[in-house]
Amino acid sequence: MRDRSFGPVVVLGLAAGTLAAVAGSRDWVEVEAQGPDEALLQAWWTASPGLAQMPLSGALGLVVLACWGVLLVTRGRWRRVVAVAGTVASLGLVATWVTALVDLQDRVVERLDPSGAAFGDPTWTTWFWVAAPAALLAVATFAVAVRRAPRWPAMGSRYDAPTRRPDAESPAQTPVQDRDPTAVWKALDEGRDPTRDPAP
Repeated sequence: MRDRSFGPVVVLGLAAGTLAAVAGSRDWVEVEAQGPDEALLQAWWTASPGLAQMPLSGALGLVVLACWGVLLVTRGRWRRVVAVAGTVASLGLVATWVTALVDLQDRVVERLDPSGAAFGDPTWTTWFWVAAPAALLAVATFAVAVRRAPRWPAMGSRYDAPTRRPDAESPAQTPVQDRDPTAVWKALDEGRDPTRDPAP
């Protein structure tokens, strides 16, 4: 019986990885300042790229996407191995988000203090809140993949390397004398080598 979880799980997994990768490249914390301090704060913010980001989240999001790509082109037990690796990367996304929740705002404040600008309390951006469900969804989809991936449909056999049965005789192995003489002369007349042409 065909496992119908394949399509929905893969789509959700790819969406989770994409959201995690994008969110990880955006600021998770923002601060505001008033009056002349706003320009000073903006200059300091520009001079400190990645100050309010968690780059590890973006990197793990790309790993999640890569795992889904590999899972789609593998089969059987290897799929389960890749799914386990994806689960570990997804758990890393959760851990990164929790780490940010605990101390990212404090780190931003600590770095901005020397700027001399009077800024308000740091707040979480939308990307911070997007990263949380993306991480959880990534864990959930890989958890399903670990259990069901070996039963999911595999990529078509036309993408596999060509194989030949041991008992199959190739055209080149067919003796010329065993072929139809008419076909041999016809091949010669057309400028083809009858010893290399497929048997008629």
